[in-house]
Amino acid sequence: MSAPVNSASPITNPSAENPRKCCLFFSQIPTVHTISLNKGFSRALASTQITISSKDSFFALPNWRNGRNDPRTRDLRLNDAFLYLEYMVKKGHKPEVGQSTQLMYDLCKSNKVRKAVSVMEMMIYSGIIPDSASYSYLVNHLCKRGNIGHAMQLVEKMDEFGYQTNTTTYNSLVRGLCMHGNLNQSLQLLNKLTQKGLVPNVFTYSFLLEAAYKEKGVDEAMRLLNEIVAKGGNPNLVSYNVLLTGLCKEGRTDEAIHFFRDLPSKGFNPNVVSYNIVLRSLCYEGRWEEANDLLAEMDGEDRSPSIITYNILISSLAFHGLIDHALKVLDEMVRGKFKPTAASYNPIIARLCKEGKVDLVVKGLDQMIFRHINPNEGTFNAIAILCKEGKVLEALSIIQSLGTKQNSSMNDFCKTVISSLCRKGNTYPAFQLLYQMTKYGFTPDSYTYSSLIRGLCMEGMLDEAMEILVVMEEYDCKPDIDNYNALILGLCKSQRTDLSFEVFEMMVQKGCLPNETTYTILVEGIAHEEEVELAAEVLKELYLRRVFSRNTVERLVMQYDLEGLSL
Repeated sequence: MSAPVNSASPITNPSAENPRKCCLFFSQIPTVHTISLNKGFSRALASTQITISSKDSFFALPNWRNGRNDPRTRDLRLNDAFLYLEYMVKKGHKPEVGQSTQLMYDLCKSNKVRKAVSVMEMMIYSGIIPDSASYSYLVNHLCKRGNIGHAMQLVEKMDEFGYQTNTTTYNSLVRGLCMHGNLNQSLQLLNKLTQKGLVPNVFTYSFLLEAAYKEKGVDEAMRLLNEIVAKGGNPNLVSYNVLLTGLCKEGRTDEAIHFFRDLPSKGFNPNVVSYNIVLRSLCYEGRWEEANDLLAEMDGEDRSPSIITYNILISSLAFHGLIDHALKVLDEMVRGKFKPTAASYNPIIARLCKEGKVDLVVKGLDQMIFRHINPNEGTFNAIAILCKEGKVLEALSIIQSLGTKQNSSMNDFCKTVISSLCRKGNTYPAFQLLYQMTKYGFTPDSYTYSSLIRGLCMEGMLDEAMEILVVMEEYDCKPDIDNYNALILGLCKSQRTDLSFEVFEMMVQKGCLPNETTYTILVEGIAHEEEVELAAEVLKELYLRRVFSRNTVERLVMQYDLEGLSL
């Protein structure tokens, strides 16, 4: 892909080692000032008629759930409620448990995870023990968002307060670690779980097995399963389905079929999930006769075809260019008990775009809208295939039409499309569409530029990603902290922490102050390059300079196993 602007990158690849960069890095740390109370707090006190109660009684929060429902107003009310809670707890008053729990849920849904954790901590500080459902929900939410360190730290704190963590909560941690490629740490956590007297369940085993085949191959996963059984574990069909998936993903379809047929001898009858796993491999390999034989077997209660079965057939037929057959399966699906989703249409749209059949693409999308099926990220990425086929204007026209039919702000819809393409590695089509969108009045904002930076970094085009900052300044759009953080994170993920320090120095020189997220990304980048001692040294220095709170340091130490760090 060509660069956004045909000029050299503003940053050259440094040859110096990380320790020298860290010295320069420390010299660039701005003075940390104490932050005053948010103005929103004053608004919270002014807008509520709540009387401050005695310290022995419970107080109610301002009602953040009523009123105008636009995102900005809703966020302001939510923030006001949080600030009021924080103020009252610091004064020694106890929050009402039901309201506090609901506030935590709503903060999670609004992606304000740190504040949600703070609510949980304030409840504990006030002597209120949250119910296990809300505690497990928060740990699970943190893990799903990749905040494993926060989740582990929360569990540790709850243990200190004498709150018994159950297997479900530990499973969230195991799954989170596994999802981020930390199998060894997951196994250590499993040992900790058993030492506490908790019994791993089938979900624990499934998460570990999935991580094992993804990190080390299915043979290693099978060895792990044998070890689990030898130690008295009782995996169920879900665990065996994980191994079946591993065999298929490694292209070992014949071995997968043998493993599938052998399941009854292990005490398990294959279910619809087992059938779908094997069916997918057969269909994508074009082994239609065997696929038909397998479909003929899917007539029992536990193995009746599901919506996933239909989607497998549609996507594999479309993959092989058999659009007429795919459409017939879609029609059969509509006549049956299953309602198609965007996932049902996207493979057909993608194939039609690849073949350049714009009229049929429009017809398919119209049918989706008629059936009240909203286009999703997969739909936008399917349409982007038209750009690769040289039909950028046609793709733009379709996207504009979709935006109009969705009754969405065209500006917001364009941002959504660009970010969707960048997330899926379609950054070049994103640039092609963006260029055309600007002709119709769309102006990229900070969020759009950050999406482009992340996309370019993900595709390994680091020079082009850094050049985005130059492009922004040329168009009088000063890069903000989110843009710099997106670039620093992308460089760190590409194992170029040396370059990320260069960007850090540049942002400080340009007057953009780093925030805690910036420093966290850099420390994590060093840790990911297995420079654990250096990461610990930098972390300690940042703590001594009051850049990091003790809370953040403890989280990073726990997440990256930075032993020997004394504070």
